[in-house]
Amino acid sequence: MAGIRPPDLQKALNGAEYPADSDQLRKVAEHNHAPKEVTERISHLGKRTFENPAEVSKAVFRQE
Repeated sequence: MAGIRPPDLQKALNGAEYPADSDQLRKVAEHNHAPKEVTERISHLGKRTFENPAEVSKAVFRQE
């Protein structure tokens, strides 16, 4: 599998309200029927709060 791309993450988090923690973001992604790889990546971000989508993207793609 090629992994997730930024548009995949943006689509998964569509409608998220910030600030949000990783648990809230995972729930939004699941509600948006995101692929399992996306929800797992969000789940592994730890218990921190994100102020905006750019912070989430930076944290997700830093893990690659």
